[in-house]
Amino acid sequence: MDPLTIIIILLVIIILSSILARYIRVIREWERIIILRLGKYQGIKGPGLIVLVPFIDKGIIVDLRLLTIDVPKQEVITKDNVTVTVDAVVYYRIVDPEKAVLKVKDPHYSIALLTQTSIRDVIGQVDLDMLLTQRETVAKMIQSIVDNITEAWGLKVSLLTLKSVELPPDLIRAIAKQAEAERLRRARIIEAEAEREAAKIIAEAAIVYENHPSALRLRELQTYTDIAKEKNLIVITETSLKEIASAATISSALSVKHHKKAGEGAIQ
Repeated sequence: MDPLTIIIILLVIIILSSILARYIRVIREWERIIILRLGKYQGIKGPGLIVLVPFIDKGIIVDLRLLTIDVPKQEVITKDNVTVTVDAVVYYRIVDPEKAVLKVKDPHYSIALLTQTSIRDVIGQVDLDMLLTQRETVAKMIQSIVDNITEAWGLKVSLLTLKSVELPPDLIRAIAKQAEAERLRRARIIEAEAEREAAKIIAEAAIVYENHPSALRLRELQTYTDIAKEKNLIVITETSLKEIASAATISSALSVKHHKKAGEGAIQ
């Protein structure tokens, strides 16, 4: 066999291999293939081994798994004229491969643009407080709009989340000052309530002391005892003779009791 024949055979083998590789497809479990014969839709096949008619059929493979779109950041103006920077994440999947191929050229890019537009429309209808405190509600509103439109494209938006909401630096400082003022207000309210409770208790104690003067006197003596713990401290107080006699009697009784206990301890 001459070299020219060998070269021709090799070329034929290479061409046949490329044809077979192009028109014999193995479709995986999460994929489907759209068959177009001479440009006309023929149907959906897969998963498994699929054989296309060479030079006549064209196959477009569609992935049915959950796909993710990271929507770029964009500046949006809220209802109360505050400019915020918002970015989002969209999770979607193809539920109708026929519509996804025949009705939209690039589903991924189309959903990204539609989401950006819907974010501007929805956030423009809510104020900043709602955007910050009810982010999930706002995200569901955007998801509902996007899902209703993309349903005709054979797509299903499973989830849309607002990844971040960035505020202008001036607004961040203003919110921080407002939060600090709120904390101070609560601290003052708690302090005032504590003082009110303390005044109430003191008033009740005053009534008790008024009805029981001896209790007031005992409290006074206890106060003197506490003060006497401090060294080099002289306390001058106004006391009547009757009170001095009472104090002396109490002191004498305590002294006798103390000596009695000491004597019993010595006997033992």
